[in-house]
Amino acid sequence: MKWKKYTITTTTEAEDLISLMLNELGVEGVQIEDNIPLTEEDTKGMFIDILPELPPDDGTSRLSFFLREANEDGAKMQNVNKDDPSVDASYTAGDRLWTVEEINKLLEDVRTELEAMRAYIDIGEGSIEASETEDIDWMNNWKQFFKPFTVEDFLIKPSWEEIPDEYKEDVETKKIKLIEIDPGTAFGTGSHETTQLCIKMIKKYVSPDDKVLDIGTGSGILGIAALKSGAKSVVATDLDDVCMEAVKENTELNGISEDDFKLIIGNILGDEEVIKEVGDAAYDIVVANILAPVIIMLAACGAADRHIKQGGIFITSGIINTKEEEVLAAFSANKNWEVIEVNHQGEWVNVTARRR
Repeated sequence: MKWKKYTITTTTEAEDLISLMLNELGVEGVQIEDNIPLTEEDTKGMFIDILPELPPDDGTSRLSFFLREANEDGAKMQNVNKDDPSVDASYTAGDRLWTVEEINKLLEDVRTELEAMRAYIDIGEGSIEASETEDIDWMNNWKQFFKPFTVEDFLIKPSWEEIPDEYKEDVETKKIKLIEIDPGTAFGTGSHETTQLCIKMIKKYVSPDDKVLDIGTGSGILGIAALKSGAKSVVATDLDDVCMEAVKENTELNGISEDDFKLIIGNILGDEEVIKEVGDAAYDIVVANILAPVIIMLAACGAADRHIKQGGIFITSGIINTKEEEVLAAFSANKNWEVIEVNHQGEWVNVTARRR
């Protein structure tokens, strides 16, 4: 089956009304492309380090919608009773299959509605451009680009790949520590420079029996690396409950028990219940691979420093180099921190500090 893409060239003034019209005609989801700059309200709470560089706003907008074209069998599947246990009910509303006749009728209705809109709003060109995507498994296609790689004495391997021949002996003799990871579609693979910077610091500073706090754990890779480096236990936090499945799968892949890796969903910067559950002055190592604005808040007095023991190490990354000075200034402003290392990889920065 193919995905049909239809793009309406219109104006930014009309994009909301056209999106609503498409929704009412049965189209679920619209991709909008325009050059309207983000406002301060748009970026509030988004923690965006690098704003997109857009050309000047010319008032035009491109709205694209995608329809999955059905073959004869697919068309029949739309009409089955999905409550019947003998039926494959994997086709959700978002996976609707459109017959050629349905697509033609939809496009006719869209054109009619666009022309009617001209009476009360400037829709600009109002043209519809058709194209076709390849028939690809988009949910899994990215996996072909994730291959085993090494960081320090870790071999990080996607769960669906075999251990490369050149590393098999070192893995068997435990000269290399194996981390198996399946990030899913929502979290990183560990190949990003910021993750690698944190792993290097984990190898350097984690000692046997250390208690580790991983803030913003995502796939759980940094907590797993800490445990593989000898840490006694990991408590991890994340805002997104989607990570629960990824962390569960990845800890199981690496033979890590729930007793050794505890996940807390919530905001360590504002949720008192989360702060209390994490605990005060409980950790030898705190690691946070997030974004510079969040690191700055964590560096403030009464934030990350309340959770770490005196002499404990705070490993941070996710910091683009243009934000390095701001992050260092935040650590300097808190007398509880002593910055002991600043490292760079590509455009990214690691700042490691010690709790005084």
